[in-house]
Amino acid sequence: MKYRINLQGKTYEVEVEHGQAMLLDEYETSAPAPSAPVPSAPAPAPAPVQAVEGTAVRAPLPGSVISIHVKDGEPVKKGQLLMKIEAMKMENEVLAPIDGAVRQIVVSKGALVATGDTLLVI
Repeated sequence: MKYRINLQGKTYEVEVEHGQAMLLDEYETSAPAPSAPVPSAPAPAPAPVQAVEGTAVRAPLPGSVISIHVKDGEPVKKGQLLMKIEAMKMENEVLAPIDGAVRQIVVSKGALVATGDTLLVI
């Protein structure tokens, strides 16, 4: 399949066959170039988050939640491992910023998060 990707003022034409990608062309663009529709699965809608008082622990970077090490109601100490986020094939630990108890876990394992998204509330 051939794809046209616009990124930061450049257009890349890429062909993917048998799991291997090959760059066909790269050029500067002044306006977004029309691209062929890329088939993809629809993204799951985020679950509604109810407001819970406490300290929100936010994602330090975009990535995928690969493990959650605490449960709702569990007491935690400052510096305790709460969860891990994978970004660019590296595991990043999310640690408790304060002592307290987990009031709400907002994300689930496998969730994609953006920088600043609330992960849980202590």
